[in-house]
Amino acid sequence: METFTASRLTGGNRVFPSKIIIDEQGVTLKDPGLFSGKEKTVPFSRISSVNIDCPFIGFSTIIIETTGEGRIASQGFSKADVTRMKEIILKKIG
Repeated sequence: METFTASRLTGGNRVFPSKIIIDEQGVTLKDPGLFSGKEKTVPFSRISSVNIDCPFIGFSTIIIETTGEGRIASQGFSKADVTRMKEIILKKIG
């Protein structure tokens, strides 16, 4: 299991940064909040593609497209983090 935490320097992550957890079952996005939070888990069998947006300056975004589950998009990660996430997910779905 690997956990990736977004930087607090990005919008929406200042107090409660988002986390992406990749385990044996799938990918979980946790968006914590003050009184409640959102959590979405997508099994690897439902993931159709993984895209990353790595600007020259700033933080990177990972976008996970799914079949029937919508999409997961989360920003504020380092380029190394989104590259590692993509690598792990592609190995699991491949």
